[in-house]
Amino acid sequence: MSAPQPSDDGIEQGKRLIRVEGEGSGGLLERIANGFNRLTWRTPLHSFRLRGRFPLKLLAAPRDPVMGDRHAGQALLAGELSFGGVSVPVADLDFAQLAVPRALAEHLHGFGWLRDLSTAATRQDGAPIAEGIMRRWLAQHAEDVSGLAWRYDLWGRRILMWAAHAPLILSSSDLVYRSAVLNTFARGARHLDRGADRAPIGMARVAAWSGVVAAGLLLPGGERRRQFGEEGLERALAGAFTGDGGAVCRNPGGLLDGVALLATLDACYDAVRMEPAPALKATLARAVPALLGVCHGDGGLASWQGGLPVPAVRVRQVVEASGVRARPLRQAREWGFQRLAGGATVITVDAAPPPVARLCEGGCASTLAFEMSDGPDRIIVSCGGGGLAGLTLPDDLAAALRTTAAHSTLVLADTNSTAIHGDGALGRGVVEVEVDRQESEGTSRLEASHDGYARRHGLIHRRILRLSSDGRELAGEDMLLPAAKRGRGKPAAFAIRFHLGADVEATPTADGMGALLRVAGGPLWQFRLRGAVLSLEESIWIDGEGHPAGTTQLVATGESPAGGTNVSWLLKRSG
Repeated sequence: MSAPQPSDDGIEQGKRLIRVEGEGSGGLLERIANGFNRLTWRTPLHSFRLRGRFPLKLLAAPRDPVMGDRHAGQALLAGELSFGGVSVPVADLDFAQLAVPRALAEHLHGFGWLRDLSTAATRQDGAPIAEGIMRRWLAQHAEDVSGLAWRYDLWGRRILMWAAHAPLILSSSDLVYRSAVLNTFARGARHLDRGADRAPIGMARVAAWSGVVAAGLLLPGGERRRQFGEEGLERALAGAFTGDGGAVCRNPGGLLDGVALLATLDACYDAVRMEPAPALKATLARAVPALLGVCHGDGGLASWQGGLPVPAVRVRQVVEASGVRARPLRQAREWGFQRLAGGATVITVDAAPPPVARLCEGGCASTLAFEMSDGPDRIIVSCGGGGLAGLTLPDDLAAALRTTAAHSTLVLADTNSTAIHGDGALGRGVVEVEVDRQESEGTSRLEASHDGYARRHGLIHRRILRLSSDGRELAGEDMLLPAAKRGRGKPAAFAIRFHLGADVEATPTADGMGALLRVAGGPLWQFRLRGAVLSLEESIWIDGEGHPAGTTQLVATGESPAGGTNVSWLLKRSG
């Protein structure tokens, strides 16, 4: 294997092998231990641990650097709690038993809606609404240490939101109510002191430890807690972010959330005029380029690993809140994404195994899929939305959106490159991905292969993408090769899918070997195929609000003999 050589733009040229780490028994043991820990929350010992001094005030009220959703804030002013495309009347919220999707319940308990409310309302208009919900939450959950409301990551987020939006929840002249808010704030901090490391690895643990640090900064006498919290936060960051700044869940939306979370914690340091923990700043400096690296020409996120095409305005707001200025990261081998760019064309490629199941809900069998945009227009996409089960999408549709067939890549024998079990967990499949990237003056070339079909079919999928420097031509090859350790493969049918953006209209050419791809008011692309039969089929794309839209896909089908096969295709811009 050749040693990587850095090019002028910092891209390592040459081969690199990426292996997925097995879960072993750690995930099961961790779940058992955490389940036992939750049982202890109701014990007298844990209740004793939550006792302590009643704070009279916060030392500062940080400014929330992240903008909320103005439409969601306006909905709150009108009496509706809105999140992820789902709305529920505030008057109907029963905090004893929330009959809402889990994601909406988490949003409610995490008090992220305070950010939306403060974006749309003045303190005079917003405080009565915020205080009304707060009073109802306190009445049900302040003393009842159990359930979702006391989950460690949600307490971390809650502390950040209560602090940043203190004017909305602490403007009351009712001293009993104010005391209850501040005392519950302190009890939540003590709860986190004992259990932040029990939050699931990833952004949940980062959120929990962020709450510890924020409480150490903002409650009187918190110096030791802050130092303790910073040590825990550094460990959590190492487990949640890859060395090149990506999120271990491999979902761009998860990384966006992580950047927003750290930017909010950074504001707590600023409020008390302290320098942030070095690990916080270093992580942000790596995370922002990685985040920008999975954005399209329109500035919005690509739809990887169950995520959504988050609009550019949201991404821009979070990046500005981070205070980091950076260019998109074009090669993130640990994060698992490759970015090719030329002219107005941007391509992102999933060049790694799926995330380990316990690190991501809604993980997808999307290895070697790509998305492509031309300026603001998305030409080739993934269906996206696999992580929205039970929110805006029914479970069966969300499950289908996690399959290999829901991504723009090759599907062999109508099976997933990585198995998706009935309970939603990822199973066997892609273990190794080999990536070889070369940059020259006229072309960016990416060659990658995965072994997801080697065990079952004895074949390796290899994909080569060549993007011209002006971005007007993308040449691709998809090969099925016998797995060396297994001899000749088995004959099998294949389908190479190219899901088209919502605004792309496809017209087949007269010879049946190509199609014209038109974008209303935008570019025209020609698609040509060799080595397979082309057809047009219906597809689906999940938009930034989590709602499905009907689209089209190009499907190249054929039969691979035991010795493998080769299909070449070309996308060329006209005009």
